[in-house]
Amino acid sequence: MAEKQRRKPGETREKLMNAALTLVGKGRHFASLGIREVTRQAGVVPTSFYRHFRNMDDLGLQLVDELGLVLRRMMREARAHVLQADKLIEESVAIFISHAQANRSFFMFMAQGLAGESRAVQEGIRSEMRFFASELANDLRRLRLVDHLNDQDLDMTSDLVVRSVAFSLTDLLGVSPDDDYQIEQIRKRTTRFLQLIFVGAANWKSPG
Repeated sequence: MAEKQRRKPGETREKLMNAALTLVGKGRHFASLGIREVTRQAGVVPTSFYRHFRNMDDLGLQLVDELGLVLRRMMREARAHVLQADKLIEESVAIFISHAQANRSFFMFMAQGLAGESRAVQEGIRSEMRFFASELANDLRRLRLVDHLNDQDLDMTSDLVVRSVAFSLTDLLGVSPDDDYQIEQIRKRTTRFLQLIFVGAANWKSPG
C-alpha cells in the first residue's frame, strides 16, 4: 500500500508508453502489439491499462504527441545552429540523423505509423509532418532563400523536403546504429536529395 502511495502521478502511463516503444525498438510492429503484451513489458496488470488509455489506438495517439515534442526539439536545435544559409542543408541533415539515432524507437514508430493500419495514428503522424513542413516554410522565408516562390510553391518545396527526409528515415532505420559507414552514406545521399530539391526550387518560376 505504501509503495502504491509513493508512485508518482502518470508513472504507470509513462511505463505503458515506454513499454510500447521498447517493443517497437526490438522490431515489433506497433499495429501488431496487444494490450497484454504491452502491460507485461511494462510490469503492470492489464486492467491498469484502461485507467490511462481506451485502447491501443489511444496509446498510439499519445505517442504521436510525444513524437511531436521530439520533432520540435529537433527544429529548435536546427534553428539554434543553422545560422548561415549555405550551411542549412548539411547541418540540418546532420541534426536530423543525430536525433533519429538518439530517439530510434520514436522514429521507428513514426515510420511504421505512416504505413500502419491505424487511420488515427497515421493521420496524427501526417499532421505532425504537415506542421514540420509549415515551420520549414517559415524558416525559408526568414532566411530569404526562396523569395521568388509564391506561397503555394514554397509549401510544395517544404513538403517535398519533409517527404524526402521521411524516405531517408526508412534507410537509416534499416542499418545498424553502429554502422558508421552506412550512416555516413545515408547522410551524404540525403544531403544530395535536398540539394537537388533546392536547385530545382531556385530555378522554379511561380506563376505571376
